[in-house]
Amino acid sequence: MANATDHLWMHFTRMASYSAGEVPTIVRGEGAYVWDAQGRRYLDGLAGLFVVNAGHGRTELAEAAAKQAGELAYFPLWSYAHPKAVELAEKIASLTPGDLNRVFFTTGGSEAVEAAWKLARAYFKRTGRPNKYKVVSRYIAYHGTSMGALSITGLPGIKSDFEPLVPGGIKVPNTNFYRAPEHGDDPEAFGRWAADEIGRAIEREGPDTVAAVFLEPVQNSGGCFPPPPGYFDRVREICDAYDVLLVSDEVICSWGRLGEYFGAVRYGFQPDIITTAKGITSGYAPLGAMIASDRLMEPFLTETGMFAHGVTFGGHPVSCAVALANLEVFAREDLIGHVRANEGAFRATLEKLYDLPIVGDVRGDGYFYGIELVKDRTTRETFDEAESERLLRGFLSTALFQAGLYCRADDRGDPVIQLAPPLIADQRHFDEIEQILRAVLTEAWTRL
Repeated sequence: MANATDHLWMHFTRMASYSAGEVPTIVRGEGAYVWDAQGRRYLDGLAGLFVVNAGHGRTELAEAAAKQAGELAYFPLWSYAHPKAVELAEKIASLTPGDLNRVFFTTGGSEAVEAAWKLARAYFKRTGRPNKYKVVSRYIAYHGTSMGALSITGLPGIKSDFEPLVPGGIKVPNTNFYRAPEHGDDPEAFGRWAADEIGRAIEREGPDTVAAVFLEPVQNSGGCFPPPPGYFDRVREICDAYDVLLVSDEVICSWGRLGEYFGAVRYGFQPDIITTAKGITSGYAPLGAMIASDRLMEPFLTETGMFAHGVTFGGHPVSCAVALANLEVFAREDLIGHVRANEGAFRATLEKLYDLPIVGDVRGDGYFYGIELVKDRTTRETFDEAESERLLRGFLSTALFQAGLYCRADDRGDPVIQLAPPLIADQRHFDEIEQILRAVLTEAWTRL
């Protein structure tokens, strides 16, 4: 649409890049595909933004929203309840690992992370440890854009305009085994080292000052870093030893993305808090949640106790109704089982790209993969900033989209292409992704 830049301020967008051209405008979706205003079809290789897990065009989800809006369009959860929030909270608690039975609804992921940090601080104040306020997170990790969540985020490039941030953010190494600074030949030893770096950071800061560790089961930014064997077991031991809360940030990794309802289940660890959003409604309405253990709620159950936090649209009735309908789709079509049955084929199809000299690493789990691009596969030499700019923004982002694939070409870390298709995707979609990537990456190599 020619007037898209006149009034619409798009998120994380170089607005000047559209000064001489039209903004791509998506008008329709069906299954694993979307169409633009000119009628061109694209395979949605990123599920919108790691969101549309059940696929596009689900009329039953739209109908659930309309029905709820006709009955009760809005009422806050501030000292009141409504049936859909109660029902959804019960459903979520039935799916979470351990005693994560307390569901605090938000409207999205940043708010869920913000709520988790606030709960950690408030919990320790109310249990007699007011100096425990700091948070450990990993380099390059993204945890949101609100000021608290941004302080947990480990991406300098998106923080500098907003500094000084909330004090207390501590950064430790991530789990990118492809570029492991230690134990690059032994995943288990590398995982132990990376986990122990969290313990060393807590020791440096002083255990009586650290409240929580925030980790994604598979780290998104940087290109889908899975946890090495034993990593989360060791992190759990460290958190228990220092009385630090373990927060599993599953804004992306929950609701089937990794072949389980929650990534913590996939990797067999018990968090104290899970933060979630995105796929909980498959994007048909905005919703997020902080899910906490019974233990963390106990200090707020006194006669005058209150967690002094809330958001206007957290647990919106329409969003909760959509989430319940979305989970019915998950159960009826066994989308979790579908991912588990097909994730090996997805990986194998992407690994065919290893015959291209520009492909250095293919990594991820479930339906969540990153492909790291390199100048030299033998030495693993990466691209400098100017080369990355020309490769990703100067060519790949546009070329992939024009070829019919919507995905992410990203250089928050080393240059990668990220893929996270809707959970309904199967071999035909995997093949289409591979064929488009092969053609575009082959051309990209000739341009280097």
